[in-house]
Amino acid sequence: MIAIGNYVKPKTIEDAYDLNQVRGSRVMGGMMWMRLGNARVKTLIDLSDLGLDQIEDEGNVIKIGAMCTLRQVEQCESLKALYGDGIAESIRHIVGVQFRNQATIGGSIYGRFGFSDVLTAFLALDTFVELYDGGIIRLAEFVNRKADKDILLSIIVRKSKRQFRYASIRQTKTDFPVIACAMVTGIVHDRETWYFSVGARPMKAALLEKHWEIPPDVSEEKIAEYAREAASEFTYGSNMRGSAEYRQHLAEVLLRREMTSILRERR
Repeated sequence: MIAIGNYVKPKTIEDAYDLNQVRGSRVMGGMMWMRLGNARVKTLIDLSDLGLDQIEDEGNVIKIGAMCTLRQVEQCESLKALYGDGIAESIRHIVGVQFRNQATIGGSIYGRFGFSDVLTAFLALDTFVELYDGGIIRLAEFVNRKADKDILLSIIVRKSKRQFRYASIRQTKTDFPVIACAMVTGIVHDRETWYFSVGARPMKAALLEKHWEIPPDVSEEKIAEYAREAASEFTYGSNMRGSAEYRQHLAEVLLRREMTSILRERR
């Protein structure tokens, strides 16, 4: 269980950041995963009074406050208008509605958990994170940074005309994914670009970029070749949910299905 010495709810982000620099301090999100661990926390910092619980459509970007719940993101109409049901699909399997009403997107992204559906989905999109001290950086860069004492303020999704798909495999409906795959494609710098994000490998999600000009009427055999090539460029590991070989096979199948779905939509 987790043991907490002091509970503090700062009124400014500056105060929260200063408190977090003290050894033994930790930032509190929804406390859904943190409370399950064995730890002694000297000072727990609650960000719920800092106005970080809103989703704002700012024209060129959608800005999601770090304290927004997964349920808010799941039901966001602006994200649905851009990417269909893809974002909701990446979230709806996470435990249950009660859990998603408390778990925060900031906790999911900042934690960079290997099992995270949310990280896998947003990594494939044109996504940035806003840090109090570190400023705005690409999520793809943030994922590979070492953990520090900065504070995540928001997740920023830049709007673009891209097709998005998400799929995962689970042993049971609300379990952690055995494998999770997201795919995005669109025209970037005048050429067709495909982004593949694979998570629950069981390591944290990784991103692959390919410049493939694929016609809508491409054969099923050729799509399978593309999916096999993409899946083979990720590293996989084994644990109680599956072997590395099994995960690679599942990734290949999911990527093929997602690519097929996107190409059929273009016909």
